[in-house]
Amino acid sequence: MTVRLLQDYLIRQAQARPRAVAIVDGDRRLTYAELDRQSNSLAWTLREAGCQKGDRIALLLPKSAVAIVSMFAVLKAGCIYVPMDVDSPRDRLDLILGSSGSRFLLAVGSSASLAEQLLAGTATTTRLGWLESPSHPEFLGGGVTPGFRWQAAESEAPPESTGSSEDVAHLLFTSGSTGRPKGVMITHANVIPFIDWATSHFNYTPEDYISGHPPLHFDLSTLDVYGTSAAGAQLHLVSPKLNLLPHKIADFIRDRELTQWFSVPSLLSYMAKFDVVRQNDFPKLKRLLWCGERFPTPALIYWMKRLPHVEFTNLYGPTETTIASSFYKVPECPVAEDAPIPIGVPCAGETLLVLDEQMQPPPVGDMGSLYIGGVGLSPGYWNDPEKTRAVFVDEPFGPASHRLYKTGDLASLGHDGLVYLHGRSDSQIKSRGYRIELGEIEVALQTTNGIREAAVVAIESTGFEGAVICCAVVPERGVAFEPQILRQRLSQRLPHYMLPSRWLRFERLPLNGNGKVDKPVIRSQFSESLHSEVS
Repeated sequence: MTVRLLQDYLIRQAQARPRAVAIVDGDRRLTYAELDRQSNSLAWTLREAGCQKGDRIALLLPKSAVAIVSMFAVLKAGCIYVPMDVDSPRDRLDLILGSSGSRFLLAVGSSASLAEQLLAGTATTTRLGWLESPSHPEFLGGGVTPGFRWQAAESEAPPESTGSSEDVAHLLFTSGSTGRPKGVMITHANVIPFIDWATSHFNYTPEDYISGHPPLHFDLSTLDVYGTSAAGAQLHLVSPKLNLLPHKIADFIRDRELTQWFSVPSLLSYMAKFDVVRQNDFPKLKRLLWCGERFPTPALIYWMKRLPHVEFTNLYGPTETTIASSFYKVPECPVAEDAPIPIGVPCAGETLLVLDEQMQPPPVGDMGSLYIGGVGLSPGYWNDPEKTRAVFVDEPFGPASHRLYKTGDLASLGHDGLVYLHGRSDSQIKSRGYRIELGEIEVALQTTNGIREAAVVAIESTGFEGAVICCAVVPERGVAFEPQILRQRLSQRLPHYMLPSRWLRFERLPLNGNGKVDKPVIRSQFSESLHSEVS
C-alpha cells in the first residue's frame, strides 16, 4: 500500500497486523484494528456533524489513546487537527482557537470545564465535540450544548478520501514575538518523507516499544505517533505526571522494556542530576534520541558511560521544517566535558546552509546564519503571509521556486563537514525543550497588575532547564516587589514553561545610548546574581 496520507500508515497496519498492540496508555491497550475502527467511527461522526475538507478541528485533549484516535479521525475526515495544551492559560488558548477558526473543539471529561470557558458566552462559531467515556457519559456544562457526542464506537471503513499529500495535516502553534502564537502549517507531504527516513535509518521493527514522552502539541510527538504506526510497533504514552519524578521515568523505561526513548535533553539532564540511571541499565533500550535544545556534554557523558549498548543520536530542526532536519550519531563517549556536539548532516531530502549577511557561504569554520530547505519545509504560517514572507525566503543558489527557512540560529560548517550551532541571533530561546519568544513574555507583562516596566532576558545555563528566563521589574509606585505574586498573575496569561524563574527589582530600567532598554546590562546583572548563588 502506497502511503500518500498519514492515516495510510494506520490503515496498512490494521490490514496486516490487526491484533497487534498499537498504543499502551496506562492500563489501557488499543490494537491496530481497534485504533483504525474507532478513528473511522469518529471520522464519520465529524462528517455527519458537517465537517468538510480543510476544516480545522481543535483537540483539547490530554495525551491519551483517545487523543490519538482523534488525530487519525480528523485526518480521515479530510480535516486539519489543532492540538492544544490543556495546561495552557485560557487567554492563550483563546488566541489559538480564534486564529485557527476551528469548526469543532473536541473535549473529554478532564477538559470539560476548560472547554466551557472557551466556548460559553463568546461570539466564536466553534462548536463542542464531546467524546464520552464511562466516567463522563454526559457533558455537564451549563452554558454549552455539544454539537455532537461520540462514544468509543467502531466502524469498518473510513469516509471516502479525496485528500492530497499537499493538504495541511495539522497546525502547530508556537510562541510569537508579538504576543500572538503562530500556527505552523504542516502537510502530509512534509511529515511522510521524515517518517520514512527515520524508520529506515533507525531500523524500526514491529517488535519496537517506543516512548511517547512529548506532549501532542509539541512537534517531537509527530515522530512518536506516525513512526510507530509506520513500523507497526507499540507506542507507550508517558504520563506528564512523571516529569518531576526522574526515578519514575527510569522505572518506566525499565518496566515497559522500551527499545527507544525520544525526548528533549532537559529531562535527560534532570535524570542525570538525580543519578537515577544504573550501570548497564535498560537492557532492552537500543537507541536514545533527543531534539529541541542543546544537550549539555557532561549529562551526555553520564548517559553514555552507563549505557554502552545504546545508540545516541542528536536530532535538530525547528517546527517550521517538520520534526528534524539534521542528525548526528555520537560515535563514542566524549572525553572532555566541553566537547561540542554538532547537529551533524541533513536528513534525506533536507538542505542545511550556513550563510553570511550577503547570503553567501562564509569560510569553513566561520559563523553565519542557518537556513533550511527541503521536503520538510512548511508552507508557512496560518493566515499570516507577512510573517511567512519574513522568514521563508528564496534560495539564492537554486530555482526561484525553491525556498529556505531562516532559523534564527547561528551556525558554522566544521572542517569535518558537520554543522555546529552557536546560539540564537534573535530573542527566541529554548528552555526545557520549548521554543519561546521573549517578546511574548514581555507583552504579557505589560498587562500584569503591579508592574510599571519590565524586560526579559535569558541566561544560558548548564543545568537541565537550558536557558534561564529572567525578568527585570520596575514595580508600580507604592507596590511591593513580590515575585511569587507577579509570577502567579503572569501564569494566567502564559504557560508554565514561559514563566520567568529569576526576578530582579529596578528603580528604572537601564537605557543604552539610543534610548532603548539596555538588555546586555540587565543580562550582566542577572549573571552576577546567578554566579553569586553558585559561589
